[in-house]
Amino acid sequence: MEKVLVTGATGFIGLHCINQLLNQGYAVNGSLRSPERKDEIFDALKNNNTPTDNLNLFTFNLTEDDGWDDGMKGCDYLLHIASPLSVKVHDEDFFVKPAVAGVKRAFKFAKKHNIKKVVLTSSVAAIFESGENKEYFDETDWSDPENPEINHYAKSKTLAEKAAWQFLEENGNPFELAVINPALVVGPTLTRDLGESNKAIGMVVTGKMPVAIPMQFGYVDVRDVATAHILAMQNTSSNGERFALSEKDLSYKEIAKLLKENGFKKAPSVSVPVWLAKFLANFNKELKITVPFMGKVRSVSKSTKAKDILGWNPRSAEESILDIANQIKEMGLIK
Repeated sequence: MEKVLVTGATGFIGLHCINQLLNQGYAVNGSLRSPERKDEIFDALKNNNTPTDNLNLFTFNLTEDDGWDDGMKGCDYLLHIASPLSVKVHDEDFFVKPAVAGVKRAFKFAKKHNIKKVVLTSSVAAIFESGENKEYFDETDWSDPENPEINHYAKSKTLAEKAAWQFLEENGNPFELAVINPALVVGPTLTRDLGESNKAIGMVVTGKMPVAIPMQFGYVDVRDVATAHILAMQNTSSNGERFALSEKDLSYKEIAKLLKENGFKKAPSVSVPVWLAKFLANFNKELKITVPFMGKVRSVSKSTKAKDILGWNPRSAEESILDIANQIKEMGLIK
């Protein structure tokens, strides 16, 4: 039985990867920062009728060596998913240092334990911030970490991914590598933790966004992101490749309309132009973060690389949005 180490076991994407791997017959080691969350993972999987006999959890983190040997021992593959993400923290060191250190540490131990292949979770944030004035991007594009307008998260994902490719070059390609660059990841969570990216839908469905602001993102379902990781792990054609994932681009106006039509009455009925949204951002901390993205179209939706090479077949973004909206409702979070 082949064994996979998944870092970030409590995370939104990580837990979905573990769920699918176990259901496909793999043995799985998962990493988490806090041992107190072990029961949360086992309970979530059991509630999903997923067998957990072949799951072992280990406590270690991105910034220290302790625990990595135990977690990596006997593994054939590594899905390195763990990375800092927060919409509330605005400190560069919070994002960049652990993200880069985590990649270097994970790859060091992957080499030591003769891992066959690593699949790294990056982001479209490592693609979009190139400084180029264009709407459509693909896997050949790279964000510029020296771009004065780059945000801390994008900088962290860019530097971490660059560190990954550099490690292979400097160490004689000790294992194969594929990188997954998803757009905004939404969809059902396996725990009561919605995850950071689902908050974009949560604000709309709960009425915390009273008007639809002029922003557009690419959306992709978390289940399909997990599937892409596993397909990339299994498929030798993915070796040395990046895969941008986005099922569809949607504006907040389109999302609000979708939710309204499906009975979510607190979704906004009114959309506002860019100038008004920027004015309102002066009085709203969460809205202020979004100002650089207002009115912009930056998309990887025309890239079919994951479909062509991996045979990836994502569900619709609308289905994903309605699934998490209904879960938010079931959790009693719509007051």
